[in-house]
Amino acid sequence: MRVVLAPDKFAGTLSAPEAAAAMARGWLRQAPGDEVVQVPMSDGGPGFVDALHAALGGRLDAVTVPDPYGHDVPGAVLRVGDTAYVESAHAVGLHLTPAADRRPEQGTSYGAGVLVGAAIDGGATRVVVGLGGSATNDGGAGLLAALGATAEGGSLTDGPAGLVGVSAVDLEPARARVEGVELVLASDVDNPLLGINGATKIYGPQKGLPDERLVTVDGWLQHLAEVVGRKTADVKGAGAAGGLGFGLLLLGGTRRSGVALVAEAVGLPEVLAGADLVITGEGAFDFSSRSGKVPYGVAEVASRAVVPCVALAGQVLVGAREMRALGVESAYSLVDLVGEERAFAAPAEALADLAARTARSWSR
Repeated sequence: MRVVLAPDKFAGTLSAPEAAAAMARGWLRQAPGDEVVQVPMSDGGPGFVDALHAALGGRLDAVTVPDPYGHDVPGAVLRVGDTAYVESAHAVGLHLTPAADRRPEQGTSYGAGVLVGAAIDGGATRVVVGLGGSATNDGGAGLLAALGATAEGGSLTDGPAGLVGVSAVDLEPARARVEGVELVLASDVDNPLLGINGATKIYGPQKGLPDERLVTVDGWLQHLAEVVGRKTADVKGAGAAGGLGFGLLLLGGTRRSGVALVAEAVGLPEVLAGADLVITGEGAFDFSSRSGKVPYGVAEVASRAVVPCVALAGQVLVGAREMRALGVESAYSLVDLVGEERAFAAPAEALADLAARTARSWSR
């Protein structure tokens, strides 16, 4: 039996390659005669570069970048031929700052622009930017500044609060910096920049913005959009990663589903040819998985290949009907198998045990 393992990260516990390896150990413990193929996945958020590096190889170049508050943190550029892959979460990820220290009204996306600039300076003619998991909500203003844009009045590098007095923005230096380079936004969300479904309203609270500040911060982003490109603010994906999508779209970038892009890059459709089963997974499998998350994306590819898809997750928060709507035959929960304490204390071992248990039902 040929089994393909294509999980996302299990946020806070396992990277996608670690999750795939744990699944493989457990499955082969129960079914040692099966052929197991590991294809770690990502939706563009944290773990994007790790998943691509595991599948594609290439060269990882270390880059030091500023985090949302100007502290140096390690980043990386993955170079595969003329294409460079960067992960915005390396520079602006929510995980970089403890919750008590987050200041989303001041956090800047400047470091993400430094990453993109490093990719261009290394000679890439195509730069794919993974968007997701950001602590910033500045509409990509910091990224634009890092690539050369300048402003009159306020500041592009002081977070959304710095946008208040901006009266004009010159994007030409940034556009010149990326001239001749294909920019691709790999995103798991298609929200616009502004309004009830925009970056601030939907994702601001998880970055630490209190409810009473959402309208004000959204107003600051609206002001930026009025100055630099109101129509672009309505494009799908403009609200990704706190508006980093907006910044990249202003520079001529195009948006693609992160999971679809990764599936194509790692050759998932080809890997699934002739497979008997594909297993995907993530930390929490719920109905939001339909919004561009890895399990839904993998299930779509599996459906086209007529291969059944099973999900392993930290928690399964959907019923059988919703699961089938997502294209998943069955889903199994770590918490249900080993309890919440062990699932977090020893996640790799727990996931291996869950995979072994799943193999009892599915291996033949």
